[in-house]
Amino acid sequence: MTLINAILRSEAMAALAAGIVIWMANDGSLLWLVPVLLLPDVSAVGYLVNPRVGAVTYNIVHNWTIAAVALGLGWWLHSRFLVLTGAVLLAHVGLDRVLGYGLKLPSSFQDTHLGRIGRGQEDSYA
Repeated sequence: MTLINAILRSEAMAALAAGIVIWMANDGSLLWLVPVLLLPDVSAVGYLVNPRVGAVTYNIVHNWTIAAVALGLGWWLHSRFLVLTGAVLLAHVGLDRVLGYGLKLPSSFQDTHLGRIGRGQEDSYA
């Protein structure tokens, strides 16, 4: 693992931890954390249409910006729902990045901004 990859993974771990801390600090149920943490992957449904649509639907949900906007709006509007949504998105994207899953390129689900993923593939993020 290169130094840059170690830095990227440590940032992802920090985001995962921050999302969990924010979830717990806002009375998010520990029982619901794991199932809710998996919900953002529903955005991959776009791949049923084609890889280009799938990449768009996946990337809309799997980025730091949406998590930050949800957290910021939730804090500003005093909306526990938005804060918890932002916390889940932050943690989920962090978990995905720790595992090497990046934003999708329109060519294929396996092509990400972190490199190619999948069985037998050379992952530049590993």
